[in-house]
Amino acid sequence: MLRLIFALALIVCQAQAFAQYTLSGVVQDGKNQPLSGATIEVGGKHLAVASASGRFEVGNLQAGEYSLRVRFVGFKEKVLQVNLTQDTEMNVVLEESTLFTDEVVVRSTRADENSPTTFTTVNKPEIQKQNFGQDLPMILNWSPSVVTTSDAGAGIGYTGLRIRGSDATRINVTINGIPFNDSESQSVYWVDIPDIASSAESVQIQRGVGTSSNGAGAFGGSINLQTNTLSEKSYGDIVASVGSFNSKRLTVGMGTGKMENNFSFDGRFSLIESDGYIDRATSDLKSYYVSGGYFGKNTILKAIAFGGKEITYQAWYGVPESRMNNDEEAMLATAAAEGWNAEQTENLLTSDSRTFNPYTYKNQVDDYTQNHYQLHFSQRIAELFTANAAFHYTKGRGFYEQFRYDDDFEDYGLPDVVVDGNVVSSSDLVRRKWLDNDFAGVTFSLNYEGSKLQSVLGGAWNQYNGDHFGRVVWSDVAVNIPQDYEYYFNTAEKKDFNIYFKNNYQFSRINAFIDLQYRTINYQTFFDTNFDVDYHFFNPKAGLVFDLTNGNQLYGSVAVSNREPIRGDFVDAVGGNVPKHEFLLNEEFGLRLRKQNYAVQVNGYVMTYKNQLVLTGALNDVGDPIRTNVDKSYRIGIEADATLKFSDKITWSVNVALSRNKIPTFNEVIYDFGVDWDEYNEVVIEHSDTDISFSPNIISGSVFSFSPQRNWEFSLLSKFVGKQYLDNTSNDSRSMDAYFVNDIRVRYALQPKWTKEISVSLLLNNILNEKYESNGYTWGYIGGGAEERQNYYFPQAGTNLMFMVALKF
Repeated sequence: MLRLIFALALIVCQAQAFAQYTLSGVVQDGKNQPLSGATIEVGGKHLAVASASGRFEVGNLQAGEYSLRVRFVGFKEKVLQVNLTQDTEMNVVLEESTLFTDEVVVRSTRADENSPTTFTTVNKPEIQKQNFGQDLPMILNWSPSVVTTSDAGAGIGYTGLRIRGSDATRINVTINGIPFNDSESQSVYWVDIPDIASSAESVQIQRGVGTSSNGAGAFGGSINLQTNTLSEKSYGDIVASVGSFNSKRLTVGMGTGKMENNFSFDGRFSLIESDGYIDRATSDLKSYYVSGGYFGKNTILKAIAFGGKEITYQAWYGVPESRMNNDEEAMLATAAAEGWNAEQTENLLTSDSRTFNPYTYKNQVDDYTQNHYQLHFSQRIAELFTANAAFHYTKGRGFYEQFRYDDDFEDYGLPDVVVDGNVVSSSDLVRRKWLDNDFAGVTFSLNYEGSKLQSVLGGAWNQYNGDHFGRVVWSDVAVNIPQDYEYYFNTAEKKDFNIYFKNNYQFSRINAFIDLQYRTINYQTFFDTNFDVDYHFFNPKAGLVFDLTNGNQLYGSVAVSNREPIRGDFVDAVGGNVPKHEFLLNEEFGLRLRKQNYAVQVNGYVMTYKNQLVLTGALNDVGDPIRTNVDKSYRIGIEADATLKFSDKITWSVNVALSRNKIPTFNEVIYDFGVDWDEYNEVVIEHSDTDISFSPNIISGSVFSFSPQRNWEFSLLSKFVGKQYLDNTSNDSRSMDAYFVNDIRVRYALQPKWTKEISVSLLLNNILNEKYESNGYTWGYIGGGAEERQNYYFPQAGTNLMFMVALKF
């Protein structure tokens, strides 16, 4: 490694011996707005990317004539001739393209500078810098009010994020405007589409209800991902990464660019493997992305297919607090509470205190394949009208396999067997729980783009069909299992329709926004689990944006969102109570300040819930959290984020969120089995003014970047997350400590004659070796006259590194 760094430094020194001048400037549109992410090519080989303020800089240039080529999606390419005889500063103004571009696909679901909502947009250059092969949540970790977690502890495999304390089931996710949340759990499984970040043009994170239109109701935030858009030129990419825990990643991508007949094609294939930080938490991930489209003057027709195959060893059980504390007596109590046998107890006692995994069966894996197909059509009907329609279909099928100790045959509908004259009613066995699902539908919108009024009339219709079933694939005791026998079978069907009408109107310096959405859902299941529910929701949103001087803005909004319970809420309902739908009133207000060298946003929010479904602290038998309704709860907070450009070499993006997240009255339910373990009574413990679980009062992120020379970039990435509670009782004995994690990212890029760019990057994670946990759960009961409590945590890796080489041609 030292030899490589020395060699790269030597190349830089040799290049500087001939360097004389710097070409810099700002790329803007016709309204003097910066075009962040615009690409600047000088002399056919020197490449730069415009920053958030639109600025670019290309140094180490000899005197002479240069061709300056500037590109940005949705705008006409501009070519300028520059005679460089000294350091030169210039402004480049791009004209909007007459050709349609992919951005029209997500325009109706995204926020922009005239939206009275709170959002952050992460563009392709920033995504690529941080994409070492970890899942997308880890790449978005430094966004405001975001907290990420990884079951395997290293960011590969099952990962997730929370926004303002709300988990994945409450975050609306769309890909090119198509809903991505699982229809039944409403959760988001990024592991099903590994390395989607390599095919992402941009990701917009909206906090609160935002401008979400299609799919699950947004109760904490929205994530709107747009995949690759039209490239003006052909390209190719090869990216390879290696790192700690035997992590490896290879990505190969290519595209034709816009061809003479206005067609364009793109493709990408990725392989990712990792042993994980947690014992046996391996990941074997494969994914792909292909697209082809026609981009005419008034028409876009684009087909997209993407998906993945994941095999991950189960790491969703967590590490008991007793194991983390190396407390042998407490570990024996954990084993007794779990009903573990001698083999399982020995594994607990002899494992590492932070990487313990209770599963030792070699094929205790989650094996799932998911393929997405999208067809997008956009037509400019007249100068001011555009019609959009998208058809989509997703196919998912897979299982997770479990080794079960001494399970009763009766639980599987199987008869007892006789062995050597003895009746045997239980055995060790292996079972698979399957999910086979189909999700299809259409989204549509009609856009009007006037000088003062912009309107969108749109909607979506989607249908989900899912089969849940289980099979026994092995038994230690020979038992007669019929071929293809299913010990349980459940079918689900969900239909979701919504229609919305959005309007922006400019009154002098005030932009008024109103959005009216009607959504109806029918959800029913059959066989082992039976329910049939209908919901009809009206979700209005309204707001104002007041333009101050020089592009600065004040904004405010109020929004309503209603949301149906998920499948698990019905199946795991506490005490058999039918869960109620949730209601949210979200008020946002803030200030945006933009100057050439800084951009600042400060906003406050109040989120008032009725019948919010909150975690009880327990998990069901597949590792999903169990929830219950509470009558009233709220979140109130203030967020601030800023991008500061101190010089052409130093930039700092920093954010902080302070919040109060409370339940006025929470009834905790615990089960009492009596002194003799022969009773079954619910004990209700009333709590007042408690914190909502997994809702830290402070979250802060920071990315400090230093570029001493054109080709080098050094970044310090920091994240602070305050104390979190595992349940809603505000009990310190059931909490996670605050943590402060720092990473270092180093990137060196050059543009040799034989290729567009080659870059070498190093990511050193958790440089201070912080021992922290980012997720957990708790459960308990009363038995034998004593109360038993068990906490489980998901430790994250200590100091580790990733190394990446990227070749662009």
